Amino acid sequence: MRNVARCALLLVFACCAVLSAADTESQITAVLNVQVDAWNRGDISAFVTTYADDCTFVGKQVAHGREQVLARYQKAYPTREAMGHLSFSGLAVHPLSDDIAVVTGEWHLERSGGAGNVGGLFSLVLQRGADGWKIMLDHTS
Repeated sequence: MRNVARCALLLVFACCAVLSAADTESQITAVLNVQVDAWNRGDISAFVTTYADDCTFVGKQVAHGREQVLARYQKAYPTREAMGHLSFSGLAVHPLSDDIAVVTGEWHLERSGGAGNVGGLFSLVLQRGADGWKIMLDHTS
């Protein structure tokens, strides 16, 4: 009987871990959807609310802090035409703990006019805090 109780307890813990990972994935996907929605309505300020105050962005240059990330995006995408329509694909969420996760994926900008379409890869480190999941590190190419 003792072995049955142990197995049942292990099964409960395993189910909780699976549910927790699924919950983490849905919460992080919601953060990325906030980004897409904000971008596609031309609101870069709302887009960067998904970043932590003390985040780091690594691309062609390194930006430290949400304000520098905002300035970087505003400089790189000064008009709605330059911003285009954002989408993500190939998302993979990898929880490292209850409060830290890594996300990898591809980003795509469909742009009309002479700007042309662009895209690339990204990896994000997110941390869950009192105000939900925030991007701590964004490495985009």
